[in-house]
Amino acid sequence: MHNHNLEDTTSLITTMDSDQPPPKSYWRFSKNDFFPEPSFKNLNSYMSALSQTPRRLIDRVLDRSSDDFELVELKKQSENDMIKCLTWWDLMWIGFGSVVGSGIFSITGQETKIHAGPAIVLSYASSGFSALLSVLCYTEFAVEVPTAGGSFSYLRIEIGDFFAFIAAANILLEGVVGAAGLGRSWSSYFASLINPNPDFMRFRVDGFAEGFNMLDPLAVVVLAIANGIAMSGTKRTSTLNWISSIMSSVVIVFIIVVGFVHGKSSNLVPFFPYGAEGVFTAAAVVYWSYTGFDAIATMAEETKKPQRDIPVGLIGSMSIISVVYCLMALSLTMMVKYTEVDVNAAYSVAFEKIGMKWGKYLVGVVALKGMTTSLLVGSMGQARYTTQIARSHMIPPWFALVHPKTGTPIYATLLVTILSCIISLFSSLDVLSSIFSFSTLFIFMLMAVALLVRRYYVKNVTSKNEFVRFLVCLFLVVGSSIVIAALWNCGKRGWVGYGVAGFLWLLGTGGMALMPKQRAPKVWGVPLVPWLPALSICTNLFLIGSLGAAAFWRFIICSAVMIVYYLFVGVHATYDMAHSLPEVQNMEDGKPDP
Repeated sequence: MHNHNLEDTTSLITTMDSDQPPPKSYWRFSKNDFFPEPSFKNLNSYMSALSQTPRRLIDRVLDRSSDDFELVELKKQSENDMIKCLTWWDLMWIGFGSVVGSGIFSITGQETKIHAGPAIVLSYASSGFSALLSVLCYTEFAVEVPTAGGSFSYLRIEIGDFFAFIAAANILLEGVVGAAGLGRSWSSYFASLINPNPDFMRFRVDGFAEGFNMLDPLAVVVLAIANGIAMSGTKRTSTLNWISSIMSSVVIVFIIVVGFVHGKSSNLVPFFPYGAEGVFTAAAVVYWSYTGFDAIATMAEETKKPQRDIPVGLIGSMSIISVVYCLMALSLTMMVKYTEVDVNAAYSVAFEKIGMKWGKYLVGVVALKGMTTSLLVGSMGQARYTTQIARSHMIPPWFALVHPKTGTPIYATLLVTILSCIISLFSSLDVLSSIFSFSTLFIFMLMAVALLVRRYYVKNVTSKNEFVRFLVCLFLVVGSSIVIAALWNCGKRGWVGYGVAGFLWLLGTGGMALMPKQRAPKVWGVPLVPWLPALSICTNLFLIGSLGAAAFWRFIICSAVMIVYYLFVGVHATYDMAHSLPEVQNMEDGKPDP
């Protein structure tokens, strides 16, 4: 009898095992992997979904995610987990490797000579201050919601699904354009080490428009190699990054020391040759040198102790980088009179002028190394953004799949790689940089708004009156910041306009400060809320206002294309995703559908 029961049990287990579906292969490409939602089942389903677009759009605008949903439910879409292998040491150097790229070498000379003069050090200081405010906002979110989605997940939780999509689309644009720009910069620097003409390794195509007619195959090769390394494993890429970053840090310190030893204080006079306008115009451009730190937030899902390691990694790396940038800018203007700074190769020419011609090659190697690690870390961060966006079904969930052996999102990395390679092959650096700056500043501004929403509004807890008061205060902060940026951009310098706008900003921020906070940070929080987030909103909008009209038009056109995609694809996929999960949960709990 005992043996009989044992045989029955074994038979039952065998039968149950045979009923289990075989594990899915990672390398699969079926239609259901790309569009599994009911709205895309067939043409009739899609036409029916299109007819419901207004109702579904309203649902998506009003819908907000939650911490648990982003951390637990969405991760299931990847089928395999990413590997927790990073420490605060890795994050510190990921921050350094992602930020210290070509910007400090390629942009400093241009902005010193054209806009700021010796006051370029103040341009870097003001941009660094604005970036640090954004870092604080990122840190609070990353500690409490340690997911691969970074700002995309944070905005979905606090501002809603639709606005998170606008940010997500700009995140993808920022990553692709940023990688393409770095690829072009890499090929320019490499070419300048061999030949005075930075375009000599590119091919001109006369039939293409200006700015898109210099084909750059070397940039494509560099991007493909960097992304290939990033796909191979997170820990391996991180180790390679921090070893090479330490080596370049030694050389950067050497450049700063040489600059101060051979520099002349007389070269700093006049300190403000272009006035305050030049300082802030340059600040908007050199802000590009600080971008990339958000890659640390996207690595939170792979961090061993995110509550401790992320604040150290984010705030520590950005504080050090800000000081390094200011010292490098000051050393350049002490070595060479600002009127004699070379726009294209500032540091290389500066070393030649003080009799160190070999410095040209030293600077070139450091710049190439910086751009290479920026590409490596940027590839990791952008792929994780893309993974979380795909987990939400805003883009096909096939891109969310994590490889079971490498623990990396290979499909998401390939998407970013292919797009950036295509853009880098055709587009010049000046075309790319203006798009990149606008998208970055826009997302950082939204992050500050999201932090204020997180502190002052909790669904089903905050009263209607408190919510209305908060919206009025937020409107005053954002509106007055836009007015200040517009006045400055239009050349208005009278104190009345700035006085009124400043008073409204103080009124909005002060009114918010008098309101009770609805949520306190669990582990680490931004100090001086709402003052610091409100200041971050103001500084980011001010820097956006300092960009040219072309950047605005490119941003508007790109956003319009993104919204068209959302109306025809994204809104229906995310609607189905959001409304199918409760049914799945009810089935798992053994409850009937309501």
